[in-house]
Amino acid sequence: MSNVAGKAYCLNVVTPTTRWHSFLKRLIFLAVRAFPILLAGLRGLSVIHFARWVIIPRRAWPRFGRRPVRLYYDYTLFCSNFNGTWDQYIDAFSDGIPYMLDLAWYHDFGYPGSIPLEPFQGYIRHNQINTEYYYNATPGAAQRDIKASLRVWRAVRALDEIKDTLDPLSFAREYRRMFTQLQNDLGSMGPGAVPSLPTEAAHRLRQSAINTEWKGKAKSKPRKEPADGQL
Repeated sequence: MSNVAGKAYCLNVVTPTTRWHSFLKRLIFLAVRAFPILLAGLRGLSVIHFARWVIIPRRAWPRFGRRPVRLYYDYTLFCSNFNGTWDQYIDAFSDGIPYMLDLAWYHDFGYPGSIPLEPFQGYIRHNQINTEYYYNATPGAAQRDIKASLRVWRAVRALDEIKDTLDPLSFAREYRRMFTQLQNDLGSMGPGAVPSLPTEAAHRLRQSAINTEWKGKAKSKPRKEPADGQL
């Protein structure tokens, strides 16, 4: 699945909207930028790496070297990277910032509202664009893992900067203090969540085929006859 890279999932949603409503949404986005407190619920969702809404005017639609396409509507592009499964993310989105979702997709065609959850999930699923290529620099780490690693890195750097000014007992005391503060950040990152049952089934089948292939190679490999005098 190209939408999945390690523990992260890439979501892209494109929805049509009228030019009048896209103008109103630009004003809404400007207000959100001016008052970040409106996104407090979004920042509180620890599974999110990145989320952004963008208005694409009908005359600014990418051409990719082709003739311009005549469009009647502007479009709302939503891009996000998150940890966990698709259902968990959409559920957390709908529960955490329903008012922001209703503003972001304000009067987009067919938008049912963020509550109840099932119609909202169907709307996102219908308008989701599959990701053909998705690169993740830290596929084995979730957002919390990355933040924990940065806290450990900063603490070690701080200890390295003062090590020459401390005697052995003071250094040991500072080390123990740092270790106590960071003990919750030193655990194993663990495996990622199952993105979907079909993806998990594909992984199992792929691994089964690899195991079968290697067993076949091991059986077909000729045994080396021992030399004289060897067992």
